[in-house]
Parts: sequence; structure tokens; C-alpha cells
Amino acid sequence: MSAKPARRKLGPWMATALVVGNMIGSGVFLLPSSLAEYGPISLVAWGFTAAGAVLLALVFARLARAYPRTGGPYAYARRAFGDFVGFQTAWGYWIAVWAGNAAIAVAFVGYLAHFWPALREDRILAAGVGLATVWLLTAVNAYGVRGGGAVQVVTTVIKLVPLLLIAVVGLFFVEAGTYGEFNASGGSAFSAVTAAAALTLWSFIGLESATVPAEDVKDPERTIPRATVAGTAVTALIYVLGTVAVLGLVPAAALATSTAPFADAADAAFGGWAADLVAAGAAISAFGALNGWILLQGQIPFAAARDGLFPRVFARTGRGGAPTVGLAVSSVLVTGLMLMNYNAALVDQFTFIILLATLTTVIPYSYAAVAQLVLLATDRAAFSGGRLARDAVIALLAFGYSAWAIAGAGYEVVYKGTLLILAGMPVYAWLKYRARGVHDQEVDAEIETAVEAAELYGPPPGRTGTPEPPAHAA
Repeated sequence: MSAKPARRKLGPWMATALVVGNMIGSGVFLLPSSLAEYGPISLVAWGFTAAGAVLLALVFARLARAYPRTGGPYAYARRAFGDFVGFQTAWGYWIAVWAGNAAIAVAFVGYLAHFWPALREDRILAAGVGLATVWLLTAVNAYGVRGGGAVQVVTTVIKLVPLLLIAVVGLFFVEAGTYGEFNASGGSAFSAVTAAAALTLWSFIGLESATVPAEDVKDPERTIPRATVAGTAVTALIYVLGTVAVLGLVPAAALATSTAPFADAADAAFGGWAADLVAAGAAISAFGALNGWILLQGQIPFAAARDGLFPRVFARTGRGGAPTVGLAVSSVLVTGLMLMNYNAALVDQFTFIILLATLTTVIPYSYAAVAQLVLLATDRAAFSGGRLARDAVIALLAFGYSAWAIAGAGYEVVYKGTLLILAGMPVYAWLKYRARGVHDQEVDAEIETAVEAAELYGPPPGRTGTPEPPAHAA
């Protein structure tokens, strides 16, 4: 029997690229337009969101150092709260990942249409290109985690070029008069910051990316915390500087209706050639983000299935160690959502699914923050004694931010998101029922084996009569 090939693991650069690449996807290239109605006060929202993201990154870094196990938020929630909350976390996070992947794939096609105009008019062609991209990257990641990591390094480096062009060089072309009224929302400063922060949150989803494939990372106790914190800090800096530049280069009225704000900013600062460069960077950015999230869409159900909290088939892996069944099933679901999106009557529904995906990601974030508080009290040996108070304060602040972010999503999103989480309860009940049936069969087999042995060889020395069933059979 030939031995299975060793799993090739992600190094520090690949892990950091996974964090940065998964956060910097398609959203940041459109956000300045969404934030235009609030004015420069949106920069305050960026600050709050960036601070909350760093707090969450510190929580994930600490948990990853203590428990370097595949599953990320799911693994920590299950360890602290048990199977039920662990399943809830895995269920919600998995939905968020594959639903978000459908949105990123559609965005990639949209950016590609800048160079291939037929994609704007021919829906069948656009759907075909989007689906081909999804399944190409599914195949890359099915080959092995390291293959997906290599793609992530290359695309992350390329996507940073146009963003840094605007965020750094573009600042020298900013005109103060372009910024307009500080709070253009017409409401209070608090309501403006809260609403704008809800929009900016989507751009930080993915900060936990390096924790999910933990067992496929080299030296995870050191690599994951550094990749998580460094990746989040670098991304936050790029976001804030980029928004400052765009707000100062494109007038508010034009920005509010722009479908490519970074490209418009590049055009204003450098000319038309820069707009093409930024559009290309946006397409590559979406491609890289899609690759990174496809990598994760197989890891979450794999980790849960291995623990008996997802159907067993999701625990199957290919020759390279990648969870091929989880990747394939998730991409089938992505395909379904993309096909729905190309029906004009369902576009609004699809957009709402993405809002729900954001919510179902932040809920696992809040679980992770509270999980650290629980584990600090119940498993102190896994944490450094001198840092317990500091870790507890960070976890409390991270939970507070998560709760604020959930509230900022709005009543309707929270209501329907809760229903989406509850939809997984029958699945959990079925898994537990099935697990109990398997357990009973194993016990019956043990009893039958013991009885047959007694009939053949007699009772063990010192005992008479029919052997009693094993103690755990009750």
C-alpha cells in the first residue's frame, strides 16, 4: 500500500496573503460610492470599523496560538460552548462563505466587462464566464491547499498595486474643496457613523481566514497570529488612505453615482490609462478574493464533519489533503446563487442574501470573542498567565463591537438572519439522531460479540453466567 503524499502547508507569506486577499476583494472598489452620501464623516466610521477589526484579529490570534486546529471560529466556539453552538457557528459561517462567493464571482465578471463589453449585454456569456471562474478555482484548491495559497500570493501582490497607487500617490493630487460637507447625511453624527460603519464592515470580513485551515499552516502557533494581526492592520491602513484619496479626488455628486470610484479617482489624478489599470486591478482583486474564499468554503464543513457535526461525506479529502467534497458541494451552491442572480427579478433578493451573509459571519465573530472569555476561565493553562487580564479586556471590547455591528445591520436583516440560523436546527437534530443510532448499533455489536465468545469459550475466570453488557451500554 503506497503512503499518501505529505500535505504541503501554507507558510507565513501565504497565510498573510490569505488574510489580506480575502479582505481586499470586490467591496472596497465600490465602497467610496456607497459612503458618498455620508461625506468625510465616513472616515470616522472607517476608524471604528478598523479598530473593531483589529480587536477581533487579536482575539483570533490569541485563540489560534492556544488552539491551532482547523475550523477557525467554529473550532473555538465548539471548544468553549459544546456541539450545539459549534454547529450553529459552522452552519452560519459556511452559508456566509458560499453566498459571498457568488457575489464576488458576479463582481469579477462586472469588472472584466470594462475590457470585454459583451459581458454587459449577454447574460448567458456573463454567467458562463463567472461559473467557469468558480469551477477553475475549485479545481485549483481541490489539488491542494498550497496550490490555492500560491494563487493567493500572486493575486494579492497584483491587486495591491492599483490600491496603493490611489492610497499613496493619489493623496498628492487631493483638493480640500472636493471633500464637501463633513456630515452630508442630514442626520446626527452618531447615526451617520453607525450607518457608514455597517457598510464598511463587509470589507473586513475575512480577517479570521488564516485560522480556518490551521492544520495546513506551518508553525501555526506563530504564523497564524502574526498573519492575522499584520494582514488586518495593513488592510485597514490601505482602506482608510484609499477612501481619503477618493473623497478628495472625485466630487461628491459624481462619486455617489459612480460604479468605479477608484477608477474615476485614478482618471482624475493621472489620466485614462490609470483608470484601465485600476479596473484591471479590481478584476484581479475579485479573482484573488474568490480563490481565497473557495479555499475556505471546503475547510469549514470539513472540520465540522470530522467532529460529527456535518454529514460525514464532507470529511473526505483528495490526494493533496484538500476537502474535495466540501469544495464541490459548496461550488454547486455558488452556481445556483449565480444563476439566480442573472435573473433580473431576483437581483434584489440576491443583494439581501449578501447582507445576510455578513450577519452570519459577525455572529461567529461574537461567539469567538465570548469563547475566549470562557476559555480564559476554564483552560488557563492554554494561555499566558501574565496576559489574562489584557486578553479578557480585548475579548470584551471585541464582543461589544460585534454586538454593535449586528445591531447596525437593521431589524429586517437581523430578523431574517436569525431565521436562516434556525433553519439549521433540523440538520443538527438529524445528525444527533443518526449518531445515536450508530452508537446503539456499536453497543449491540459489542454485546453480541461478548455473548458469542461466552458460548464458545465459557465465561471469563472467576465469573459465571451470561456476561453483562458493557457499562456504557446503558
